[in-house]
Amino acid sequence: MAVAPQLPDHVTAVAFHPETGQLDLRPDSPAYATQLRLITGRIVAAANESAGTDAVRSVRVLPPGAAPAPRPASRTPVTAPDAPPVPVKTWEMASPGFHQALAAHQAVAPPRRIDPSIAQAVERQTAAMRALGFRAFPEPEPVADDAPAPIEQARASRRREADASHAAAVRRARAERAARQAGTTAIVPQPRQLRSTA
Repeated sequence: MAVAPQLPDHVTAVAFHPETGQLDLRPDSPAYATQLRLITGRIVAAANESAGTDAVRSVRVLPPGAAPAPRPASRTPVTAPDAPPVPVKTWEMASPGFHQALAAHQAVAPPRRIDPSIAQAVERQTAAMRALGFRAFPEPEPVADDAPAPIEQARASRRREADASHAAAVRRARAERAARQAGTTAIVPQPRQLRSTA
């Protein structure tokens, strides 16, 4: 493709719809999809110039790996019942030229390789993110099987404080009642300050 020399290795022409003049292109990555959307006008002009007609009017960029939308079903002529069945073409039935072209393409196409430095950087980044996660959300300390859960410990502590407060109030009420019955001013013991449970 004269528009961008690197595009033919990363973009596949999936379909052409002559009734609408739409050309469907499928990139192999989101980056090439963005590049295609930026130069659709140049692609239309280059396609029409190479074909010698104005057949291509628009370009549809498909998501990477997506199949083209199904075309509306067209009416097919009804065949006569005595017509012989058409044999289905298979891979093995392809012409020798197809097999030669496929072998030449496979011999020239570079194998996909993963850069070891990129793989190591990804591993380092994953380990760093895992360490940050452990620091932000540390594992809770293991609790013995027979020990109560932290929420149960808090509830038991609040119950004990409430019981102590109730007992102090009862003692004070009894002392005040006894002083009233005796008609004297008795020294009423003041309850000790309890920690707030709120």
